[in-house]
Amino acid sequence: MELCLSRDARNQTRKSEHNRTGILKTMPPLLQALRMRQWTKNMVVFAGLAFSGHATSRVDIHHTLLAFFSFCLASSAVYLFNDLQDRDRDSKHPIKKTRPIASGAVSTTTALALSIGLALGALLLLHFCLPSSISAVACYLVLQVLYSLWLKHVVLVDAFCIAAGFLLRVLAGVWAIDVPLSPWLVVCTVEIALFLALCKRKAEIVALGESSSTRPLLSQYATSGLDLMIGVVASSTVVTYALYTLLPSTLLQLEVQMDSRAGQPGMIWTLPFVFYGILRYLHLVYQKDRGQNPNRLLFTDIPLLIALAGYAGVVAQVIYL
Repeated sequence: MELCLSRDARNQTRKSEHNRTGILKTMPPLLQALRMRQWTKNMVVFAGLAFSGHATSRVDIHHTLLAFFSFCLASSAVYLFNDLQDRDRDSKHPIKKTRPIASGAVSTTTALALSIGLALGALLLLHFCLPSSISAVACYLVLQVLYSLWLKHVVLVDAFCIAAGFLLRVLAGVWAIDVPLSPWLVVCTVEIALFLALCKRKAEIVALGESSSTRPLLSQYATSGLDLMIGVVASSTVVTYALYTLLPSTLLQLEVQMDSRAGQPGMIWTLPFVFYGILRYLHLVYQKDRGQNPNRLLFTDIPLLIALAGYAGVVAQVIYL
């Protein structure tokens, strides 16, 4: 039965990848290599703006948009560099062999020059327009270079690097508008990112099956231990977020009012949406063999979108109305 599930998952993955590739073929290879569809990950930059209650400030919106755009440039630079490092391995991958650099549609010289240019562009943009966030982007670039060269081949460390990348995005957004950093925001960001990263590894193992030899790291995840890790991280995420909504506001005054919205009576009504979202995502990964592309899944699954909309509605009511 597991063999049938793996075969079905691989067929579904190749079909969806084929459909997506057909759409991307209308774009020049160089634009495809930038992976602009992955820019949706950078939307977590807006977390600080939303939860601080500053989303009605034009100045803060402008600063957050600058941080967001700089991360878009930096992330595309990282994708180019990573694809350069993996071009030989990707050329043997059943899906990734169609990537512009792996297929030879974009030369290595062009990709390297563009990667350096985008990275410098991101740093210069912040240097002249938003110096408060430049350290977050600089750390992100250094981390991702180390990740591409070495850390992504180390089991578990690769998942923590992904989580650190999301945390740096959040930090950039918080520093952009100069508000106190909530420890709850830090912990929840890391836990959710770890949850998505581990679920992605699970989906990759199921989808690739015998082809996983092109990703040696996956063999270290292909045990029952991965399921236990996902369960632990999912549970800790739920508990942490529940504490965030339930702890009395008086306790948070000891934290120099880092997050004055925690403990507000209305925030508890976001819990059902968070619980449902995590359980729905686990259902999609384990029962539907999806999860290789978390950002795409989050924005294409209708039940998840409804849960996100409900969550956003409650947060907007509590913080702004």
